[in-house]
Amino acid sequence: MTFTSDDQRYMHRALELAAQGRYSAKPNPCVGCVIVYKGEIIGEGWHKKAGEPHAEVHALHQAGASANGATAYVTLEPCSHQGRTPPCADALIKAGVLCVVIAMQDPNPLVAGKGIAKLRDAGIDVSVGLLEEQARALNKAFCYKMTTAKPYVISKVAMSLDGKTAMASGESQWITGSAARQDVHRLRAESDVVLTGVGTILADDPQLTARDGLADFSVQQPRIVVLDSQLKTPLNARFFNSNAHATILTCSDNEEAVLALRQMGCQVEVIASDSKGQVDLGAVHEWLISQTINSVMVEAGALLNGACLQAGIVDELIIYMAPSALGADARGAFSMPQVSKLSERVQLNYVGMDVLDDDIKLTYKVKRES
Repeated sequence: MTFTSDDQRYMHRALELAAQGRYSAKPNPCVGCVIVYKGEIIGEGWHKKAGEPHAEVHALHQAGASANGATAYVTLEPCSHQGRTPPCADALIKAGVLCVVIAMQDPNPLVAGKGIAKLRDAGIDVSVGLLEEQARALNKAFCYKMTTAKPYVISKVAMSLDGKTAMASGESQWITGSAARQDVHRLRAESDVVLTGVGTILADDPQLTARDGLADFSVQQPRIVVLDSQLKTPLNARFFNSNAHATILTCSDNEEAVLALRQMGCQVEVIASDSKGQVDLGAVHEWLISQTINSVMVEAGALLNGACLQAGIVDELIIYMAPSALGADARGAFSMPQVSKLSERVQLNYVGMDVLDDDIKLTYKVKRES
């Protein structure tokens, strides 16, 4: 398939529009659409929020009758099924567009080529694959969920140059600088769920919301999920004030504590325990799989970070490294007591590095056994 420089330019614009939904469209994918007639952009749109009109509908509304005979550039295959909104393929057909250029086929089994087929059956010229890599990167978690039925799990760690995340006393604010902290807030804003342990709640009392540097964006706050085996979460924890949906996963049968937490507006789910009386991480993962979510961000201490890595739950590891050393007595990043020899180590594949003022952001994919 040969695409012109104009095709490239219009799809780049569609991707720019799609990216505007990265904090608000979840769990739906980010999608952008540009409609062009005789070399002029006559309509633009992006998907803003689940349940609201899709990108194509916004762009067609802006283009009006001029869409008849035009070319539509869409970052994701137009849907062909009736969901919370009508099929976008039908809207494009009704508007009379002559050509549709699509960055990537939708991995959602409900669509997966059906939208393309419907457009072609209506006599529309359809091209697929323009800037596909960029489109997949924009919807990495969505694509992963559609192809594996599992949410994409990122574990975030802020640590010193010598691999420490907190002083022996537990003091940890702030190891990294403001630029790194703002980047963490962007990661939260992109995530459907922020997962933590009750130890972090007791030690740091975090809000776990996406705030810093996001004042100009429409942000759908991530759901907060706390692993709390014995229901030690205090009722005055700050995350209760975040207006975000919160869930506590526990293996406790303390009905009084469960009732008190539910009265705080918190969902409490009792799941299986492991041999040590802690919530079983396999059961946690199954619960996450059952939810309508694409992405999970783990923000926790060394115990939960290490346990999630060992359990094979984590797909990507993001490390913010500060130019400091905290010494031998400080707390490490991952507690993995079962790793006693090199053959048991968790292997990582390097993805990339970014410099955030004085800090370094390192991204790794967790290597899976083939």
